[in-house]
Amino acid sequence: MSDKTKKESSALSLVYDTVSVMASAVVLVGLSFLILFRTVGVVGDSMYPTLRTGDRIVLTAGYTEPVYGDIVVTCQPDGTETIPDVLVKRIIATEGQTVDIDFQKGIVYIDGEELDEPYAADPTRDREDFTGPVVVPEGCVFVMGDNRNHSTDSRDNRIGFIREEYIMGKALFRIVPFGQFEIG
Repeated sequence: MSDKTKKESSALSLVYDTVSVMASAVVLVGLSFLILFRTVGVVGDSMYPTLRTGDRIVLTAGYTEPVYGDIVVTCQPDGTETIPDVLVKRIIATEGQTVDIDFQKGIVYIDGEELDEPYAADPTRDREDFTGPVVVPEGCVFVMGDNRNHSTDSRDNRIGFIREEYIMGKALFRIVPFGQFEIG
């Protein structure tokens, strides 16, 4: 075999190896997103300033342990067509906890303790249908948007407590807009 033939064979082998690795990577990433992760687009300003309309977030495909502060995506049906199918909200309380809100002061309390909420756009003044204090039932969470006075959330009777089985996943990071990956 001549040197020219060996070089051509080596070049073809390199191209084949490169294409194989890239194809395998694409398949692996694709399967990961099908099995381990999901992406969801944010619609509305209820999570402002943390998230905005047009942001695209990556969330875990499995979510089993609700924790205060987690941003979750829920698909709980409300029986009407007035609430979007998919909601992006922050967990404020989990089962067995008591939620109360002082709308005069704009403060949310969990089990009698004032929440420190640096993520909230403004103090909570919008009552919606909330008549508290309320205890979060077993297997449920209480969620609110970060833009409290412009969010339809667990304070609204059409949404109420979110059953854990309807939580699609926890938001991990933002992929759009590019470069603003971190979410609170």
